[in-house]
Amino acid sequence: MSKVFTITEGLENLGALRTGGQGSVYKGRRMGAILTAVKLLPTPIHSESLEDKNYRNFSNEVAKLQKVNEEPNPNVVKILSSGITESGSLPYIEMEYIEGPDLCELLQPPHEKIFMLQEVIRVAYQLASALAHCHKFGIKHGDVKSNNVKYNVNTGNYVLIDFGLAIMSEEERRSSMRHAGAIEFMAPEQHDGQMLLQTDVYSYGVILYELLTGQVPFLLSGNGDTGRNSVMLAHMEAPVPDLVAARKAAIPHSWTVTKQSIEAQVPQWLLQIVTTCLQKNPEDRYKSGIELHEAIISGSLSGDKQGQQGILLSENERLQNELTLQKQIDDEKDRQLATLRLFAKENGGKYNEAKGLYERNTSLMLLSKRAFVLVVMFAIIFMGLFCYSFFSKKDTDTAPNPGAIYPASAVFLKPPFIFKPYTYDSQADIVAAAEAKKLLAFKKKRSTTVKDTTTTKPVKKKRKKFLGIF
Repeated sequence: MSKVFTITEGLENLGALRTGGQGSVYKGRRMGAILTAVKLLPTPIHSESLEDKNYRNFSNEVAKLQKVNEEPNPNVVKILSSGITESGSLPYIEMEYIEGPDLCELLQPPHEKIFMLQEVIRVAYQLASALAHCHKFGIKHGDVKSNNVKYNVNTGNYVLIDFGLAIMSEEERRSSMRHAGAIEFMAPEQHDGQMLLQTDVYSYGVILYELLTGQVPFLLSGNGDTGRNSVMLAHMEAPVPDLVAARKAAIPHSWTVTKQSIEAQVPQWLLQIVTTCLQKNPEDRYKSGIELHEAIISGSLSGDKQGQQGILLSENERLQNELTLQKQIDDEKDRQLATLRLFAKENGGKYNEAKGLYERNTSLMLLSKRAFVLVVMFAIIFMGLFCYSFFSKKDTDTAPNPGAIYPASAVFLKPPFIFKPYTYDSQADIVAAAEAKKLLAFKKKRSTTVKDTTTTKPVKKKRKKFLGIF
C-alpha cells in the first residue's frame, strides 16, 4: 500500500484516485483562507440529544436544508455545515460567503433610486427560482427581504441567503420577529407568529415593489414599538399604494425623456404578479414559490400587449424602418439577380461569365448613350452653322462702284440659272448693259484683283469660305 504523503501546507491528501503513465490523481481537501458565513442562533442547546426539543427541531430543519443542497441552485446559498459551538452551546449553520452587495445597497447612492425594468424582471425570475427550489423541499425561508438577497459579483446571479429563521421554532421566530425582524417585509400572518409558504410569496412582492418604486409599500418611522405596530397594522388592513404612480414619481430626472417614458410603462403581467403577492389573505396569493415561478415564466413569455407595447414602441419603429429599407435593398438585389440569370440563360448558363458580360454590356450601354448624345449635339451645331452660312453669305467677287449704274439683279444670277437679256428702252439701259457685260467679262478672267472704275486702289478678291466659316 502506497504511503500517503503531504502535498503542501493547507492541502490535505485524502488518498490516490488513479495512477497512470502521465501521473497520479489524488483526492485533496483545501484547508486555508476560505471565507464562509456563519449564522448563530440565539437559543442555546444544552444537550445534543433528541430528547432536547431545541436540538431536535434544529436537527430536523438542518436536515431539510441539506436536501436543498443535494440539488444545487445558483440562486440559493449553499449550506456547508452545522453544529453546536464549543463556547456557549449555540447552534449554528455555516453557509458560503457571497461576495457582492445586497439589493438594499444597490438602491442607495451612487446607484439609482430604482431598478430598470429589465433588471427588475431578472431579479424577479431568479428570486422566484430560489423560492421554488426551497419550497419544493418544504423549506420556508421566513425572512425574505432585500438585505437577504445578494448580487454575486463572481457569477452575476442574485442569491437568497440567511436561512436563520428556517431552523427556529415557532416561539423563537415569534420573539425574533417581534424585536428584530424587518417589519416592512413581513406578511400579515407573521404578526401571529405563523410562517407559511405564502409568507415568502408576500415578502417577495414587497421586494419587487421596492425595486420598482425605490421604497417599500409601508415605511417604518423610527425603531420603536409604535412605528413597528403601525407598519404591521398597515400590512394587515391598508391598501397597497399605487405602484405605477409611485414609480413615475421616482424616475430620475437625469434619464432621457425617451428612457423615462419607457421605464414608466410597467408590464401588466408584472403588475398583476405584484398585486397577487401582496394580497392580505394568504389564500389569495400564489400557493408557493413553485406557482409563483411558473407565473413569472408564463408572463414573461406571453408578453403584455398593453405594457410591453409601450416599452418596445421606439424599438419596434426603429426595426420597422430598418426592415423597410432592407426590403428595398433586397428587391433591388432580386431584380439584378433576375437580370443576371436571364443573361446566364442566354450565355449557356454560365453565371459568372454572364455576370461579367452583363456588367460590360451595362457599361457599353451607358457609353453608347453618351456617344449618341454627343453625335446629336454636333449634328445640331453643324446644321445650324450650315444654315447660317448659306443664308447670310454675300457676293464679294466685285467691289461696288458708287458711280456705276448696274442693271437689275437678275443679270448676276449664277448657274444653274440662265442670264436673260433685258430689253433696252433707253440710252441709259444700253450703257448699263454694256457696263454689265464688261464686268462679267472681267470676272471670267479670274484675276486676283479688280480695278475700281473711279479710283486707282486695287481691291483684293476675297476667297470663298467653306460654309462661310473656314
